[in-house]
Amino acid sequence: MFAKLNSARRLLVAVGLAAASLVGVAAPTVASAQIPYLQLNAAEPKYAAIVIDANSGEVLYDKRADSPRYPASVTKVMTLYLTFEALSEGRLKLTDRVPISPRAAAQAPTKMGLRPGDSLSVDEAIRAMAVKSANDIATAMAEKLGGSESRFAALMTLRGQELGMRNTRFVNASGLPDSRQISTARDLAILSRATMRDFPQYYSYFSLKGFEFRGGYVRGHNRLLSSMEGFDGLKTGYTNASGYNLAGSAVRDGRRLIAVVLGGSSTAWRDNNMEDLLTTGFDVMRRRSHGERTSIAANLYEEDPAGPIMRPSSEEGDGDQAGLKIVLTDNPRPAPVKVSPTLKAAKDAAKPAPKAAPKKAKGEWSVQVGAFQSKSLANKQLGIVRDRFAKAVSDAEGAVVSAAGGAFRAQFQGMTAEAARAACSAITAKRQPCMVIAPR
Repeated sequence: MFAKLNSARRLLVAVGLAAASLVGVAAPTVASAQIPYLQLNAAEPKYAAIVIDANSGEVLYDKRADSPRYPASVTKVMTLYLTFEALSEGRLKLTDRVPISPRAAAQAPTKMGLRPGDSLSVDEAIRAMAVKSANDIATAMAEKLGGSESRFAALMTLRGQELGMRNTRFVNASGLPDSRQISTARDLAILSRATMRDFPQYYSYFSLKGFEFRGGYVRGHNRLLSSMEGFDGLKTGYTNASGYNLAGSAVRDGRRLIAVVLGGSSTAWRDNNMEDLLTTGFDVMRRRSHGERTSIAANLYEEDPAGPIMRPSSEEGDGDQAGLKIVLTDNPRPAPVKVSPTLKAAKDAAKPAPKAAPKKAKGEWSVQVGAFQSKSLANKQLGIVRDRFAKAVSDAEGAVVSAAGGAFRAQFQGMTAEAARAACSAITAKRQPCMVIAPR
């Protein structure tokens, strides 16, 4: 089911290897002169939304899902995606240190406030980005992985295009305001799905309500983690230009839905809209399983947020963005990223040859319980899950599936749809990563 998104998914490591082996090769940079400065017409509503089935990718609801919007701190999901990728490939460890440069320390709030020369662990950095939405730490991580934030942002854009994000351009790792940095509700849903699909072993970071840091407790501001049944991520965002954004996901009865809400007028409006969309989506899925033909749109009356954007407290925001100008151009879609021909050739040469997907019998379902940098780790995870959830996976066959870039996915195959959903429900109930995979 993920064939369209799996091709050449490991671009970052290829570029990193090429850059390490070639002296004098220029890093890919955003061609700023060719990027239209997006300004949204004041008469056009900022609100946009989409709901998708995480398993199949089916779009259950969309409203202005392809209209360009400012992603704000939802940007950090891509920063975290590339961080998880580096971890899964062994290029980074959770205990590695992330240094704070003067540039990182100078980023606008929200931030951890570390001084230049200080550092924190990769694990702490992930928590700071996922929970606190720390802009200084996002910049520091970009510099560690990409050498510079501009280089890392170009890699973010390239990876987004590989995942299927056709209308997205990143120019920074944090989501701080830049009128060149745009995305869509559909693209952010694609990114959210790819993150939980490719790195389920790290998805629990998005469920954290807070974390301990240097003797204190840092609280998050994703309120739905505490108030909505089954809601377990992903990321909030706000700038004055974007309004209130949220990429969210919830799981019920073994089914997972992803929703993206952009341009809310307040935290409460955005959260209520997210809960309405997901709750209605689960009801529609249940009724469809009983043979009823219905849709989210037919069951949900949704009114665009009206009135001025309610300014947030400092814990929610990405700094004070009241001065950011907004305009609309004739061509709001991002131009293709230009990459050095030498670097592109090296990147292409470094790509591993695609491996044949394992053959499956028609109608076969699977559950994936992790993706790892080595086959032995994937096999170890299969053993752990089988020991802990023997009843749920008793009729399934454990398998390690090779993926592009050298990753290994731990899966239990040969299950019915009902058994796969029941197994995943039991596994996720114990806060273990799991995703249902439909037959291709």
